[in-house]
Amino acid sequence: MSSVVHIVGGGLAGSEAAYQLAKRNIKVVLHEMRPIKMTPVHKTGLLAELVCSNSLKSDDIENASGLLKRELELLGSMLIKVARQTAVPAGKALAVDREKFSQLVTQEVLNAGVEIVREEICEIPDDKNIWIIATGPATSEALALWLEKVVGDHLYFFDAVAPIVSADSIDYSKVFFADRYGVGTNDHINCPMNKEEYERFYEALVNAEVQPMEGFDTSLLFERCKPIEEIARTGKEALLFGPLRPVGIIDPRTGKQPYAVVQLRKDNMEGTLYNLVGFQTRLKWGEQKKVIRMIPGLENAEIVRYGVMHRNLYIDSPRVLNQFLQLKKDGRIFFAGQITGVEGYVESIATGLYVSLNVFRLMNGMEMVQLPRDTLIGSLINYVTQSKLGRLQPMYANYGLLNLSKRDRKEIAKLCLESLETFLNTVNWV
Repeated sequence: MSSVVHIVGGGLAGSEAAYQLAKRNIKVVLHEMRPIKMTPVHKTGLLAELVCSNSLKSDDIENASGLLKRELELLGSMLIKVARQTAVPAGKALAVDREKFSQLVTQEVLNAGVEIVREEICEIPDDKNIWIIATGPATSEALALWLEKVVGDHLYFFDAVAPIVSADSIDYSKVFFADRYGVGTNDHINCPMNKEEYERFYEALVNAEVQPMEGFDTSLLFERCKPIEEIARTGKEALLFGPLRPVGIIDPRTGKQPYAVVQLRKDNMEGTLYNLVGFQTRLKWGEQKKVIRMIPGLENAEIVRYGVMHRNLYIDSPRVLNQFLQLKKDGRIFFAGQITGVEGYVESIATGLYVSLNVFRLMNGMEMVQLPRDTLIGSLINYVTQSKLGRLQPMYANYGLLNLSKRDRKEIAKLCLESLETFLNTVNWV
């Protein structure tokens, strides 16, 4: 029986799995190639670096993301605990100071006794150890080639990152603080547009040059991270029902709802950085600056990080993995994170925790276990491993995954958490 667990990838899933196993006295070696070799989207060598938004989505239990966080907290997730410790105001959402979040996760993993080796793993050796592949969507080219030999053709979709601006470059005389429907503590900066301003912005956006990408196909865009210019191209009013929707936002200076609104959310605790909510983009950098500076209040915006697009790799999990996210043809190898076909930060954390639970049981001579189907995590894992709908599409947590007849979401959430608590009493995990 293996005495060491090797984890490839120090993202959200890999960090959670490493911590959970190490704190249970399993020897863990975490292989992370950054900063020796960087990916197209990462900026640091810290563990659990958030490369897209700094938001872990809604914290409201009537939203599936909120329920998912509660389930993870019952399971003892370290990353959700750290997220709360490094949270920044974001209305109903749980958003974090991304640098402090990554720094604290890295420290927690080290404190748990995990050995971190900074190297690129190009293939999994034929040894007797257990390996968890948690390299995420930015898997290195060398490992991706090895994966193709082992699991066959991998799948991918395109994802984009939103720009970040410095707070001191915002013209506060033209913006206002408020949250949609007044929920929150006026956490967002709102840049209001009248119809004429919106139409000028729209025309500039749809006519701006984009950065070319090999193999780019709009059918491979993930809906929740679709570039703002691609949304705009679907119709002149599409942005008014998407990232620039003004519904529920009242300008306190006029008492009226603007024609369109661009929202900015804190990207760090100090409030010195703000990201443009829903502004994922692949525009060329010069075009980004031109378009963003057409937004009221951002005429002199200093863009400290430009938006970029990248290709997200994932595998055909229903074909190659079993219900434990274990490779069918080689039981030494498990997968966790977005490479399995889940989509989202919290969803990635969930797979890392789930895999760590079963690797721990396997190494201690116990049978591996599935989480109950009437839990959100259990339903999500079931979807990505058992889907019979043809080509696996990336899936994020949603109430539609739960096969429960009750319609009231609070009641559904209560049943899910009760089921998970009952399960935990039988497996002695937390």
